[in-house]
Amino acid sequence: MKTTYLSSLIKQLEYYKMLGEKAMAQVPDDMLFWQYNAESNSIAVIVNHLAGNMRSRFTDFLTTDGEKPWRNRDAEFENKFTNRAEVMACWESGWQCLLQAVGQLQEEELERIVYIRNDGHTVTEALNRQLAHYPYHIGQIVYLAKMVQDGQWASLSIPRNRSTAYNERKFTQHRGRRHFTEDL
Repeated sequence: MKTTYLSSLIKQLEYYKMLGEKAMAQVPDDMLFWQYNAESNSIAVIVNHLAGNMRSRFTDFLTTDGEKPWRNRDAEFENKFTNRAEVMACWESGWQCLLQAVGQLQEEELERIVYIRNDGHTVTEALNRQLAHYPYHIGQIVYLAKMVQDGQWASLSIPRNRSTAYNERKFTQHRGRRHFTEDL
């Protein structure tokens, strides 16, 4: 049985995965490669970096350093894709590696020490580190998608000027313990 922390972590990760996917789904294929300027990353490049990080951190998560010798982080910031299917396959490969590793964790492993670039972390600390890192980049994906879509953007959360209606609906429900993503 998963701890409250582990089950909450999985729900949070799945939520951010969904946000990224819904944002990218709104973007025309060619705009996955758009960069605001030469120093900016495109959505495709951010996906490449996220997937590379996920595969490195969560391949043999408990037994090897999270920065694998085969990872080429600098290359993650170069576009290697030619179409949406390649971008999405890369995205999915990273998430599958991450979610499979996290899904296998047991409560008694949360205080175990794992390493990232030779720095020791408890498993909980390492997971929290990644839970901060991935939403940071997914926020970038969402922001870029909103820029690209301009007036055609479909909100991924509570749309502008709809907070009152949303709250009215929420407060008609009985008070109870639930994860906010259960509404999605």
